[in-house]
Amino acid sequence: MDKNATIVITGAAGFIGSCLVSYLNSHGYENLILVDEFSRVDKEPNLAEKKFIDKIERADFFNWLHDSQRKIDFVFHLGARTDTTEFDYAVHERLNVVYSKEIWKFCSEKQVPLVYASSAATYGDGKLGYSDDHALVGLLKPLNPYGVSKNEFDKWALQEVAADSAAPPFWVGLKFFNVYGPNEYHKGRMASVIFHSFNQIKSNGFVKLFKSHKEGFNDGEQLRDFIYIKDLLKVCFWFMQEHGNNQIQPGLYNLGTGIARSFNDLVAATFEGLDLPVQIQYIDMPVDLHRTYQYFTEAKMQKLRTAGYVEAFFTLEGGVKDYVKNYLNGYHIY
Repeated sequence: MDKNATIVITGAAGFIGSCLVSYLNSHGYENLILVDEFSRVDKEPNLAEKKFIDKIERADFFNWLHDSQRKIDFVFHLGARTDTTEFDYAVHERLNVVYSKEIWKFCSEKQVPLVYASSAATYGDGKLGYSDDHALVGLLKPLNPYGVSKNEFDKWALQEVAADSAAPPFWVGLKFFNVYGPNEYHKGRMASVIFHSFNQIKSNGFVKLFKSHKEGFNDGEQLRDFIYIKDLLKVCFWFMQEHGNNQIQPGLYNLGTGIARSFNDLVAATFEGLDLPVQIQYIDMPVDLHRTYQYFTEAKMQKLRTAGYVEAFFTLEGGVKDYVKNYLNGYHIY
């Protein structure tokens, strides 16, 4: 895509959005329209020294689109309410479903290519597996309101396409698995286990992990597909650059590594990044999490590979080492 293209990024002050701003800047893209709630002081460092042409408050964005004469060339819709502990579905519906439908409708009307963030939370307890086959979407039963909202939008998008309603000229919904990396310092409880492990090691010399409450899983052996933010950025950029390639079909794509790893492995890699011996204490999981806790996630990545993406992903050890040594040690921003 031409370096003068105008690109919208929603959720631009957050973890993934701000990293994408930096990644696009590093590839010569500076005509960026950033959309978010910019009132949070703790997010301000994420956008320090980054290059863009405008910042639009999330609530004002559609009015801005209506009034602005600027041509938009691509949209990355990454903004969402991502708190899995927020159980008021109305909050998720407003921000993750209704708002996303408006983004879709704009991209359809103006024929703007769209990449948006879905989530592995749509897969629920994983009984149906982790395939990004569209035939499974209507059968999925997410475990929390956040996952429900993400799946509801995925279903709606597929229904729009199936009904031959208006759609963007190209669209992709990326089902992010467990993403970690710099610029998540503001996320509090929702930050990655690596971030919390690093801080626990610095404070206490050990890391607390949940005991297992499920037969077949030892303590700390719960499994997740952890993906480093730098791999996620490469995939997002690849879709933007290659969206005119007829080999790439619009639709939903998993974005993990395809390899599940344990929390014990993750914490060991964090200690390794600090050149310290592993010290883990296992604690009881809060009762309110028992019903909604995922013990295993692993992305099926064949669809992305078939579409033509060939880059290798960071290993867990490689990604954690880079994150710990180059960002967490010093709280550096990407």
